[in-house]
Amino acid sequence: MSNQTEANKRWQEKNKERAKYLSNRSRARSFVRNQATLEDLEEFKKLIEERRKSIEE
Repeated sequence: MSNQTEANKRWQEKNKERAKYLSNRSRARSFVRNQATLEDLEEFKKLIEERRKSIEE
């Protein structure tokens, strides 16, 4: 295993929540870019607006 791979693994162990967040964000972006249907995008649009409102309150 390379030094960089080992360093990445150590970082992920120390930052589990952040690593999970980044992984989820990456998967969501990939899904939207590559697989989402128009129906999916419409649903996401509503979910995003709801989330935006809850954050701004």
